[in-house]
Amino acid sequence: MGARGRFAELLGEAPADAEAVEFGGSWWSWGKIQATVRSLDGLLTGLGLGQASRVGVVLENRPEHVAVVIGLLATGRCVVTLSPLQPADRLAADITRCGVPVVVASPAILGRSGIPEAIAAGGAAVELEEDGAVRLAGGEVPLDPPGLPGVMIEMLTSGTTGPPKRVRLGDEQFDQALLSGGGPLKPGALLRTGVNIAATPMVHIGGMWAVVATLYAGRRVVLMPRFQLESWVSAVERYRPRAAGLVPAALRAVVDADVPADRLSSLQVVTSGTTFCPPELADAFLGKYGIPVLMTYGATEFAGAIAIWTLPMHRKWWEAKRGSAGRAVRGVEMRVVDEAGRLVGPDGSGHLEIRTAQSPQGAKAWVRTSDLARIDEDGFLFVVGRADDTIVRGGFKVQPAQVRKALERHPAVAEAAVVALPDDRLGQVPAAAVELRPGMPAPDEAELIAVCREVLTPYEVPVHVAVVDELPRGASSKVSQVELARLIEDSRARKPARGAA
Repeated sequence: MGARGRFAELLGEAPADAEAVEFGGSWWSWGKIQATVRSLDGLLTGLGLGQASRVGVVLENRPEHVAVVIGLLATGRCVVTLSPLQPADRLAADITRCGVPVVVASPAILGRSGIPEAIAAGGAAVELEEDGAVRLAGGEVPLDPPGLPGVMIEMLTSGTTGPPKRVRLGDEQFDQALLSGGGPLKPGALLRTGVNIAATPMVHIGGMWAVVATLYAGRRVVLMPRFQLESWVSAVERYRPRAAGLVPAALRAVVDADVPADRLSSLQVVTSGTTFCPPELADAFLGKYGIPVLMTYGATEFAGAIAIWTLPMHRKWWEAKRGSAGRAVRGVEMRVVDEAGRLVGPDGSGHLEIRTAQSPQGAKAWVRTSDLARIDEDGFLFVVGRADDTIVRGGFKVQPAQVRKALERHPAVAEAAVVALPDDRLGQVPAAAVELRPGMPAPDEAELIAVCREVLTPYEVPVHVAVVDELPRGASSKVSQVELARLIEDSRARKPARGAA
């Protein structure tokens, strides 16, 4: 059953008192979700926005927002995600660019400067209260707004390397991703036991997937506004899930806080995605808690995971394949090609291409990603860099991933990030920032650059390394390249000129 049909089934048949979403210690039942969906569907229908209509949602990690997403999917509409994490002026500009006939948002969002005006310029505002009540809050729906048949979600990418882009996830594409990830245990299954903890923003694919796939499977979800260590650990203790997902930054927070192992004793595995997870961090987590970390690789464009580790794979292959993103999920093919599109043999590096029904281009088309990778003879994927962040220094290509790995060899460095800075003579030069391990003495820049010189060619060595309290991160916990560049430029500007007293 496809996602739309499945959610329509749950909205029609789930017992009203069945628990669905926990938030802040209280449960939203399926009955409460059903009531919100009925109200929203009636309001939108009255505005002339039926099936295939595009509906903007300023999507917060709250249960009433989950109800809106489920309701729009079940009634055949298209969810257009808008990020509440943006400053007001950027959110207003995004609303204008989207051209949606209606925007659903909380009172707090509608009270931000410029937001009501941006919505009214192109459509109507629907206010969504914390109890799930909805009401028209200004503006008018344009006459005969264009719909978007066959598209479930217009979703923002994370925007870590530049302005976020919009990706259309079609019905078939999304359904294929759900099938690849499992789904209901058996035909006719409605609800089942089990809880998933969702602690990443729903406005990005990882958070959206954590919630939507969980409810699709009939499980309950514990929804957190953001990852908070004690809240997350308490949820694990309370509901005792066998699996949980943590981005690398959250994994490091658990390890660094020395959380007692008995508090995590229910967990058999932890999955980690959104960005590269250093194998040393995975090993530290395994060594402390005895819990394997299973990496995943995916992208918004493919509606989720493309390659994964499973527990049996980890038991058999981890020592030999540390650092791999795993093997292709069911229904996905991967290959590596050179610049001319010629197939590269096992362990050869090049551009990663994907063929899958999860692709917006369809199941038969090979789609080139922005990642540089290699695939070994056993089918394990190793991502070695990104084609779109290669730094060209005076004609020589520098892969930021190699510089990052060099810096993370230093025992005081918990995580490094690398960015290109403009240079009048060379075009671009690499520069970096490092976040330190708690309690470790701070190395100076010369020491960090010396570590790089041990393993890098001269043109790969960064021109500047800033030591920072925390690397700048976006909502998905990826390092923001835009903010990183600003931080490094500021640090570089404060650096004493060579020869200065």
